[in-house]
Amino acid sequence: MSLKEQIRTDMKTALKAGEKDRLSVIRMLLAALQTREIETREELSDADVLQVVEKLIKQRKDSAKQFAEVGRRERQEQELSEAEILQGYLPEQLSEAELNQLVVEIIDATGANSMKDMGKVMAELRNRAQGKADMGMLSSLVKAKLGS
Repeated sequence: MSLKEQIRTDMKTALKAGEKDRLSVIRMLLAALQTREIETREELSDADVLQVVEKLIKQRKDSAKQFAEVGRRERQEQELSEAEILQGYLPEQLSEAELNQLVVEIIDATGANSMKDMGKVMAELRNRAQGKADMGMLSSLVKAKLGS
């Protein structure tokens, strides 16, 4: 079963169970997937679905941070709750040690030795860690390794 089919199944389950918050988040996710399909004019692969999920999680976390800054605690909690529901569609996240090891492996494999090579390192990381790690954190790790 593809990830998109799993999301549709989860929507039906949430609808039957009366889980309004979960249903709302899943519908929002499906709408984002449909918008992406219309933009690209092709069926989304599981990797594409993971990119959309990651983007929505990042948006929710950014919004939560902004709501916290202006003292809107209830909206902050709602955004974080939505991000948590979306997180359930990502594969198990890699540990920090696994991420460090992966970064070192890819730097060695690509022969990267300066910040000029960051693009090819990040491209390979994106292929191997998509959905399993925060790309912003990976970018920081790569900068630290290549910058030293």
